[in-house]
Amino acid sequence: MPSAMPAVSRRRVLLGAAGLAAFAAAASACGSPPPPPKVDELQSQVDLARRDSEMAKAAAAADAVYGAALGVVAAERAAHARALVQEIARATDKPPPSPSSTSAAPGAAAPPPSLADVTGALRGSADSAAQLAAKLSGYRAGLLGSIAASCTASVAVPLATTGPGQ
Repeated sequence: MPSAMPAVSRRRVLLGAAGLAAFAAAASACGSPPPPPKVDELQSQVDLARRDSEMAKAAAAADAVYGAALGVVAAERAAHARALVQEIARATDKPPPSPSSTSAAPGAAAPPPSLADVTGALRGSADSAAQLAAKLSGYRAGLLGSIAASCTASVAVPLATTGPGQ
């Protein structure tokens, strides 16, 4: 009795599987590329780090008691800014953005920031970095978590314990 279904050979199965694999590869290549990473939030963290560094540097020059500790804070916040700029450049495949200017206009003689001004700015920066770290994942979350911890530690340890009689 003749069969109603044609016989399927191994060759036909292999050719069908190869065709299906080629179709799947072509279909996945036609998809949209992944969205570019958001770096606007990181840029705001760069601006905060640069602002804090400049504040701490100015306060260090005017404060004999806390000057050394403020100098360390200025250096740490400058390092944070550099690390964030490097991450932005890596993520965008573009050269690092130019620094935004936060210095006062020539001739404007503002008093140097106080220790309270610097610690307040560091607390704000720590909160901002921690909130952003909670929204991100991977290296960026770790970087921002580290920055938040560093800012908090700077307020809690050297700036709180350095001083007369310490």
